[in-house]
Amino acid sequence: MNENKLLKHLDYIQAVIARMGSNSFLVKGWSVTIMAAIFALAAKDSNPRFAVIPLITIPMFWGLDAFFLATEWRFRDLYEEVTKKKENDKIDFSMKVGKYAKNRSLLKAARSKTLWPFHLTLILSTVAVGWVIPNWDGIWNHFFTPPMVSLIGNLFI
Repeated sequence: MNENKLLKHLDYIQAVIARMGSNSFLVKGWSVTIMAAIFALAAKDSNPRFAVIPLITIPMFWGLDAFFLATEWRFRDLYEEVTKKKENDKIDFSMKVGKYAKNRSLLKAARSKTLWPFHLTLILSTVAVGWVIPNWDGIWNHFFTPPMVSLIGNLFI
């Protein structure tokens, strides 16, 4: 009977872990979607000021993503603790993870190797697009002058 309770408790914890992973995935999707939509709006209106908006939203999504990852880590620690319980230990179905917060901070999660490259890439892309949109004509004319176009054409002929 106690083994059934232990397995049920582990199921509850595993469901939370899965939900945190799913939430993290959704946050990344929303971050990219909003960034792409704002870039399209900035390009359509040729207004580079729109490209600044993702510089506000991306760090917000980064923080939210870090929260989900830190919470997932804490529940993984709880899962580990529950798996070490003996058959005669009391199963209380506790879902309290506060005691794991010390080693699983939001800042540590934000700097994890799964989050910072993704969100930093979005930020750098935003800065690049914010620079490219107002300078597009100059960039186009610099790289695609008639001599350059003929040179590129000769490479492929």
